[in-house]
Amino acid sequence: MQARVLVIGSLNMDLVARAERLPRAGETLPGESFTTVPGGKGANQAVAAARLGAQVAMIGCVGDDAYGAQLRQGLEADAIDCQGIGVAAGVPSGVAMIVVDDHSQNAIVIIAGGNGRLSTTDVERFDHLLQQAEVVVCQLEIPYPVVEHALSRAHQLGRTVILNPAPVTAPLPPHWYAWIDYLIPNESEAQALTGVSVSGPASAGEAASRLLEAGVGKVIVTLGEQGVLLAGNAGVEHFPGRVVRAVDTTAAGDTFVGGFAAALARGQDQRQAIALGQAAAALSVTRAGAQPSIPTYAEVSEQPA
Repeated sequence: MQARVLVIGSLNMDLVARAERLPRAGETLPGESFTTVPGGKGANQAVAAARLGAQVAMIGCVGDDAYGAQLRQGLEADAIDCQGIGVAAGVPSGVAMIVVDDHSQNAIVIIAGGNGRLSTTDVERFDHLLQQAEVVVCQLEIPYPVVEHALSRAHQLGRTVILNPAPVTAPLPPHWYAWIDYLIPNESEAQALTGVSVSGPASAGEAASRLLEAGVGKVIVTLGEQGVLLAGNAGVEHFPGRVVRAVDTTAAGDTFVGGFAAALARGQDQRQAIALGQAAAALSVTRAGAQPSIPTYAEVSEQPA
């Protein structure tokens, strides 16, 4: 079956260390455990969309190392179409070095590796995947020219375009905004994009208003345990978060984005899509790791409303 959700983005191997707390500058701490887990924002979102009910394809690039083979095999195990995932010769795969503390907060350093070799030519080669998709999802762990091409082409084709602007440290190129149907930042990303200090629904609404003025179709600000704020021409709506005991917040945002995209691709409306994304993300934080924490649609359906 042709993919209904196309993710264009990163694949990383997550090198995860757990410690009592996050280290301060210049400090060495004893760790509690170490694991190697498939991740990368693009791959996480692709896995989430697949497990939550969508047919998914991905365009990306790995290195010609053992990590690259493992990352691709992991996606294939979730029935994701990997024809668009290339291998960069002589380059390591992307890695994310993650430290998680006893309060489930994390600090992450990303090395692009093969992700930095993804080009607009690669995306053009698999233009048929954009033509077949209904929803196209991008992030910012790949080169900006690739993201720009993907957003522009998906918009030209009339697809639903989602951008998760992570990681971001400054406003996006102004001409991008008109191509984006749903911009989905978290608090810090919304602040980086607008200069508004975001700490809850009210300030998130102020930041979202500025992004709407810039030309975005709709804005969804994820607020962690405070839930999600949706802003568009019809107004602003706050969706409270679910109360859970968090173990590891890694990939919670990616799980939300993947679930949201999967629901839209199945023809559900944006409120239903937000509900699925929130339920899946809440379940994911009760588990450790990036992709291992992402639940299936059946698991989410078993949870109380």
